[in-house]
Amino acid sequence: MNFFEHQDQARKNTQWLVALFALSVVCIIVAIYIVALIAFGQSHRWAGMALWQPQIFWTIAIPTLLVIAAGSGYKLLTLRQGGKVIAQEMGGCLVTAGTIDPSEQKLLNVVEEMAIAAGISVPAVYVMNGEPGINAFAAGFTPNDAVIGVTRGCIETLSREELQGVIGHEFSHILNGDMRLNLNLVGVLNGILLIYLIGRVLLQTDQGYRSRDNKGNNLAMFGLALIAIGGIGLFFGRLIKSAVSRQREYLADASAVQFTRNPIGISGALRKIANHQYGALVRSPYAEENSHFFFGSALRFDFLGELFATHPPLEKRIQRLEGRSSAYAAAMPASPSANLQMGESSDTSMMGFAGGGTASPPVTAEIQAAAGQVVAQVGTVAPEHFAYAQKLVSRLPAGVQVGIRERQGAMAIVYNLMLDPQNSTVRQQQIEWLRKVEPADVFERTLQLSQEIEQLDVRMRLPLLDLTIPALRQSSATQCQQLFKCVQSLAKIDGQWSLTEFALYMVLCHRLQSCINPNLETKVQYTNLEEVWHDCLVVLSALARVGQTQPDAIAYAFRSGLSRLPGATQRELPQAPPACHLGDVKKSLEKLGLTTPKLKQAIVDACAHTVLLDNTITVQEAELLRAIVITMDCPLPPFLNASDRISKPTKTT
Repeated sequence: MNFFEHQDQARKNTQWLVALFALSVVCIIVAIYIVALIAFGQSHRWAGMALWQPQIFWTIAIPTLLVIAAGSGYKLLTLRQGGKVIAQEMGGCLVTAGTIDPSEQKLLNVVEEMAIAAGISVPAVYVMNGEPGINAFAAGFTPNDAVIGVTRGCIETLSREELQGVIGHEFSHILNGDMRLNLNLVGVLNGILLIYLIGRVLLQTDQGYRSRDNKGNNLAMFGLALIAIGGIGLFFGRLIKSAVSRQREYLADASAVQFTRNPIGISGALRKIANHQYGALVRSPYAEENSHFFFGSALRFDFLGELFATHPPLEKRIQRLEGRSSAYAAAMPASPSANLQMGESSDTSMMGFAGGGTASPPVTAEIQAAAGQVVAQVGTVAPEHFAYAQKLVSRLPAGVQVGIRERQGAMAIVYNLMLDPQNSTVRQQQIEWLRKVEPADVFERTLQLSQEIEQLDVRMRLPLLDLTIPALRQSSATQCQQLFKCVQSLAKIDGQWSLTEFALYMVLCHRLQSCINPNLETKVQYTNLEEVWHDCLVVLSALARVGQTQPDAIAYAFRSGLSRLPGATQRELPQAPPACHLGDVKKSLEKLGLTTPKLKQAIVDACAHTVLLDNTITVQEAELLRAIVITMDCPLPPFLNASDRISKPTKTT
């Protein structure tokens, strides 16, 4: 399955979860009704009493529905803030950029590399310092609000290679849509848990009645019944969690191998869990309700063994991975050149650092790419992308490495990315405008980083922007809005937006939208192409005008993309692409981001065929195509040159 099929399957699993939850609620209501009927019948000695008592049923059903709805609704409302809620609940501490802990710095570097390779923003990273076991999790509704959490035992026990395998596993959950399902599962089961808690309260309240009259006995019996019914609900909840989670873990293990081309990394981590004093144990009181998030089984006991386990047995996971290891070892070339590490390459210009006075590649440089491969690359990480990202992060200039981890430095980097690289007059006007509107420390930082950023390869602009996102997310909504206004003003100084400026702005807005509006609706709203047909025309029209200048060529590119949409041959297609402005493109992309995964797949395919008619793409076209796809919540890895491709994974110390 590709990214879109995984997303669609996760969406269907969510619908299945809702159906099972509804069935569970009905069973709970019926069980409580039977208990109430028995208690009522005992007090009336069953004198001519019928089994169906509507008054008793509705007296039971309505409060039960309200309690379950309140419990689930409250939890789901809390979880709308994203994965950080789970991380903080589990006792995680946010790893800040200024950390001096070598283990935490190693973790940050691995997460950054994986994020760049996957084409998503760098997730926030949390460490559970009180947890000596080896475990990790990913949580969030979308890649934009995702977080990575790891135990202290994980980062201190695992090697870098093993940590890469674990983080690759968690990135699979981010990319395949598992996180939203997992969060919904937590919210839904919380309502059932509330029934159990009410039973405990009633049982404790019984002590106050015990010395007065017989009411205490009935209250105690009813409380015990609610505890039992709530326990049954939790029993089925655990069954649902295990059914949903186990197969996804096998998939995530396989994806980690695909990302790093190194089965030994993740299998080594699993072996260390098997031999570790604490294994994958998580001691937090919230471990039970969040157990399905984790890399390894977080609970001490798995009741009834594999039937209720949220994870497959370690032995089976290791066996599968080491079977892959043998296959990879047989397939890997044995030539000396294949053993070269990427970090030893002498071609520094390939990653954007001028060597021997050579200028960075011109913005008209072309990259070879096939339109048919774009859809297949969405939501995946090839070893080449991972090695590319490792090299990119390790070779960033010192000032930029510091800047991406501080809010003011991150702002300065964003402003530098918006400065005109070719027209010195416009560039000077932009700098003078910044001097007037920004505080002196931010302006000076922008100037300090200017020369280092100017020397970088133009292909590094989007990855560098993504590296600044964790620091920028520490901003308030007002500060983010101010940043957007400054970016807009810098772009408009010469009276028009360039393609690069628009691509950067679109990605920046998308990455920080959770800071501006944490309650933004991200659920599917459009299931039919008819509902977004005009928006498809707008986006394809914009892409057709990017790579072509002649009207006939623009129209041909537009029709090439349009023909890829389902049902296009049965429609009366426009003879020429409609006129559109960048503002129209932005609005249309916001709608297209709320379509079903299958519709997104068709739209992304159409976009790729509009741009890649000749299987080549300029840097500006690549940036705009990636920005469009990313804005639709479809992570697209960087386009690579032939020189970026590798035969073995990088080993970084």
